[in-house]
Amino acid sequence: MPVGLVRAEKVAEKAGARETGAAEAVPMDEAHRALGIRPRELELAVELGALATVTPRRESHHRRVPVAELTRVCAEKGFPATLRERLRLVGVREGAGLLGVTPVRFARLARAGCFGPVRFSLNRYRAVVWLYLAGELREVAEHQPALLRGALPEGLRRILAEGEDWRPRHWRNRRIARAAARTDDPWAVAAAHAAVLTSEVLEEAVSDPAERARLEELRPELTTARPESFAARRVVRELLTADGEEEILWHRLGLASALSTARSARPLSRPEGEPRPSPPPAGGPSSHEPGAAAVRAAPRR
Repeated sequence: MPVGLVRAEKVAEKAGARETGAAEAVPMDEAHRALGIRPRELELAVELGALATVTPRRESHHRRVPVAELTRVCAEKGFPATLRERLRLVGVREGAGLLGVTPVRFARLARAGCFGPVRFSLNRYRAVVWLYLAGELREVAEHQPALLRGALPEGLRRILAEGEDWRPRHWRNRRIARAAARTDDPWAVAAAHAAVLTSEVLEEAVSDPAERARLEELRPELTTARPESFAARRVVRELLTADGEEEILWHRLGLASALSTARSARPLSRPEGEPRPSPPPAGGPSSHEPGAAAVRAAPRR
């Protein structure tokens, strides 16, 4: 029997001693040992949706891994090498090697939004170091070879000439999408969109204090980065905040849609006689707001 399955069975036996039923699950620290991967790799597997988790209680933030999930992953052909390869992260130089381009061209493609990072770190100069999935870069090389040779398309050149950098936006969108996908609570979905809006923008978008409090209560943790210096914390805070009129409006549209669903599916309990907020306009932010039409016309990235 493969070593991974042996590990999973042992974990299942331990879980069975504590729990019963189909909902058997183990803490994250047991799960990474069962899979033979590092805690950071397990965290990435969960972020990418490669490993399902559950939260035993709605109010709990401590996620657990179902034993059935461990067994499924351990039974995959080529485990654990195939799992580690799916979780392999690379920086600019290694990523450029995978694409067969120079690091300069790689960085230009990333800034123009041709592919997005999944993680970041700060170096000693507090500069952001982006990390990419090796598997996604190989897909770019396979399906978009025209990006790797010759002059860049005019649209990408225009984006770069205007000084745009899509890497932070790609990262935020990925984290929001994952946070929304891992919950069945419509208020938590709304909180995912609200998480990247400033308090001023959120107050304008959600006038009801009770609703804003609920969104803050369910605010997802988009990064575990906890830098010590004030300057580094400011860099991380900027990465966590939607930047630019179009991105802000895009998340306001997502928030308006999610709020409409949440208000219908799970209305907030209120003191008797307290009025409920009026529903937002069907189109989200007013069509007269600057940039609204551009957001509706812009493709989602």
